[in-house]
Amino acid sequence: MILNSNRLYRIQLQYHIIFWLTYFIFNTFRWGSYFNDYGYSFKTNLLGFPIHMALCYLNILVLMPNLVYKKKYLQYVISILCAIFIMVVLKFNLTYLLITHEVWPEGPETIDKLTLNYTIDMMMGELYVMTFVTAIKITFDFLKEQKRVTDLEKSQLETELLFLKSQISPHFFFNTLNNIYSLSVEKSNKTPKIVLKLSELMRYMLYDTKSTRQSLENEILCIQNYLDLERIRNDDRLEVNMEISGDIHDKEISPIILLTFLENAFKHGVNKNTGKVLIDIKFKVKGDFLHFTISNPMPEITQHKDNFNKSSGIGLENVKKRLELGYNKNDYKLSFKNKKDIFVVKLVIKVS
Repeated sequence: MILNSNRLYRIQLQYHIIFWLTYFIFNTFRWGSYFNDYGYSFKTNLLGFPIHMALCYLNILVLMPNLVYKKKYLQYVISILCAIFIMVVLKFNLTYLLITHEVWPEGPETIDKLTLNYTIDMMMGELYVMTFVTAIKITFDFLKEQKRVTDLEKSQLETELLFLKSQISPHFFFNTLNNIYSLSVEKSNKTPKIVLKLSELMRYMLYDTKSTRQSLENEILCIQNYLDLERIRNDDRLEVNMEISGDIHDKEISPIILLTFLENAFKHGVNKNTGKVLIDIKFKVKGDFLHFTISNPMPEITQHKDNFNKSSGIGLENVKKRLELGYNKNDYKLSFKNKKDIFVVKLVIKVS
């Protein structure tokens, strides 16, 4: 952090040096061509520029933070006018003593003593320089603040996305672990297979979902592992039809988006029903878009059916929020339908 701060300070210092050096050269040639005396112009600018710089930095580093930003406007105006007046008096005397007794050749007439016209003219000039430099400083501060706000918003969105991803309900893992325990007690031959599938699924969810996009192939593989576990858990009462069509290669999708729909389908369509249950899943890639459909039976138990919309809504609202944060509104379309006690989810999403 200290090294970064020092580097930033050096970069800012370089910008200041370049600005003042460029301004000095430009002003020297401008007034040198006006007087046809580049030597005089160089000497007066060499004397005047430290005064310009002192006033500018006094304004942007001291007066504005302590007075303007604290809404002490009258004190600021008085302070800035006093500072400019003092610097003008100093400039006149230094010019008279160090450069020439004929001060202000660019004015109506040369002078050898401080006059009101000279004072007003020089104060207006100093005010112009200060306003110019302050405007540049405010512009850069505004751009830096905008970048900071943008970075903060991006960071907040990424944090929110990570939080939403982490909200995949752990009930599936707990149920699977309970099944593993039961099968291990029975010394079932299914135990090693379940452990392997669960390990692959957990590895994917823990390590391969940190990026904003994941390959569609990996996402489908994750879903297949999920389905394999559910088939083992539910034995013959579960029937899953899964169709994949179109080119799924070199396609990307936000990770775990589709898995949330599967979890919702099994939570309400399988776990809350008795007897044989059918789950239909379709993947169809058309051009740059994936057309995903999953359907499951509604809960047959009355109390579960009454609470279906409320309980399933949590996971589905989670997905809606993730889609809003991760995609442009024209890049996806999500819809739900309840037809003849079959709950259908349709998602069209850009995967290019």
